[in-house]
Amino acid sequence: MDLLNLTVREATFEQKRQEIEEKVAGRFIVNCFKTSIWDETLYGAWSKIVSYLLPNIDESKNKLRVLCEALNADEIILFERQTFLVISHYEHKTHNDLHRFEKISNIIKQFKLSCIKTHYKFESLEVENEKFKAYVEGFTNSTYIMIVTSDKDVTYEAISMNIKATRGCFNELLKGSYKQKQ
Repeated sequence: MDLLNLTVREATFEQKRQEIEEKVAGRFIVNCFKTSIWDETLYGAWSKIVSYLLPNIDESKNKLRVLCEALNADEIILFERQTFLVISHYEHKTHNDLHRFEKISNIIKQFKLSCIKTHYKFESLEVENEKFKAYVEGFTNSTYIMIVTSDKDVTYEAISMNIKATRGCFNELLKGSYKQKQ
């Protein structure tokens, strides 16, 4: 798509999507993604693909919702550990920035690289300003969890305790996903 003139990208994408759908009609369900290496669309497409491949995704979203409500959090995001692709998320409050996951992912990946260069192991990150608190922590063997809250009464200790309390449940849930894929 990046090599095409802007004026023909949409029409070309639709034409190619239609050709593919016609070739596989009745045999496969196809999702096409219009991506670019120059913006967040590629990250978004990969996140959707990873999320689609997990059979327990609906159950994980439900568990994230329960955790989000228990913590009075605005949002909870589950990231894949190596790539920081979004696996699942639940938001209690809507956000205007549609590319926030990609931005968060890039910031954390850069932070992890800085940790590696200084021989520190990235385990968790706490960020707070006058509007919100964000907490990122290793969650399962294959994920990190990020919890965002605008409730000033929610402490990092409460967040951490709830993460520890739900870790086993998510380990089993995600372990089941990976076993089914093999």
